[in-house]
Amino acid sequence: MEIYEEIVRLKKEGRASAVATIVQCVGSSPQKEGAKMLVRDDGSVFGTMGGGCLEAEVIQAAVMVIKDGYPRTLPIELTERHGGLVCGGKVLVYIEPVIPEPRLIILGAGHVGKALARVAKISGFRTIVVDDREEFANRENIPEADETVVHDFGNIFSRVFADSGSYIVIATRGHNHDLEALKAALTTDAGYIGLLGSKRKRALLFKMLGESGFSKENIGRVITPVGLSIGSVTPEEIAISIMAQIIQKRRGNIVSGIGSASCGRLGKQDGEAETTSSAR
Repeated sequence: MEIYEEIVRLKKEGRASAVATIVQCVGSSPQKEGAKMLVRDDGSVFGTMGGGCLEAEVIQAAVMVIKDGYPRTLPIELTERHGGLVCGGKVLVYIEPVIPEPRLIILGAGHVGKALARVAKISGFRTIVVDDREEFANRENIPEADETVVHDFGNIFSRVFADSGSYIVIATRGHNHDLEALKAALTTDAGYIGLLGSKRKRALLFKMLGESGFSKENIGRVITPVGLSIGSVTPEEIAISIMAQIIQKRRGNIVSGIGSASCGRLGKQDGEAETTSSAR
């Protein structure tokens, strides 16, 4: 597999990486100019810089580049410790981050889920829409989604990858499906879990989660009602409020576990069919 094929594979999974390239060599070095190595977000590598301490230093710097999101140039003076000759040599390594599009996983392909996929697409997010109904989770129904998955909500994350950089929005068609989706989402490291619905729904589902063994701290990760409070009513307005909150979270502003959006009157495809809950 070529290094660029691995980059594409990682990006599809929503994983970050960094490409390290030797751009200059002076004297003896284990690799020559143009040599490349890919460092994944977990510190594992594809390719080599020749091994030894040189490679270890590049990996350490690459992990920081992935975290910061900014490229850097790393000068290394080779010694016997780095695998060079006694007289030494020098290499200059350019390390460039490969940051994937942020991933939004929408559980529920009803009115709000469909509108949210549309807003997320133009906001630069890679969107995965999940529903257990094939007639809803398909490319024809939601053409803006990068991926549609027909699967039950309870064990969806055995199929769909979610890490700390992932955003999850739960907008299924009923309480039971919401509960299944919440339980699944809370087993992931997702940095954002939003639930569409009312304060009444929140109280009921949080009580059931506690009875199922989830800690208050873990349950507190759930943002509900989800979205910023802009007086949203239609699915499109609700989608905009949710996306605004996700962008706020992504750009480093604090989003509490208790949501602040308003939920308009929704159809039976998603959310609370009868709710008109508001927020703080």
